[in-house]
Amino acid sequence: MYPRSEKRLATGLLYLLLGAGTALLASGYPMGTSARIGPGYFPFWLGLLLAALGLSITVRAYAAAAPREKLERWDLRSLSWMTGSVVLFGIMLKPLGLVLAIATLVVVASRASHEFTWRGALTNAAVMVVLIVGAFVYGLGLPFSLWPAFLD
Repeated sequence: MYPRSEKRLATGLLYLLLGAGTALLASGYPMGTSARIGPGYFPFWLGLLLAALGLSITVRAYAAAAPREKLERWDLRSLSWMTGSVVLFGIMLKPLGLVLAIATLVVVASRASHEFTWRGALTNAAVMVVLIVGAFVYGLGLPFSLWPAFLD
């Protein structure tokens, strides 16, 4: 029995794997109760929900009504830019501050697009910096350093 939709099968299996892995890892933390939740409660139930969604998508990939879809080759160039941008953000956050790390993340991740323009990337970076700094630093009061230590 072959799946009619290879895209749905791949998506469903990925969700199933990630959800089950999350639930398994979260089960190592104290769960608590619904009234007094522990650190493992939310990720455990979210993982189970994601696994259930993945199972549903996987089953529907075999349905007669599913469209015939082949799984296309991965665009490794775009995948590399996206993954690299997140790694670079993690490396840059502490020494260079939130503003420069976010701007770099957005510009580098924008390179993954085949429609990349510097104007669009820099505009997106500026908007994201304003929104993220406003929400997380000023709105939630999270203690992120905004600029490099030598500028503070």
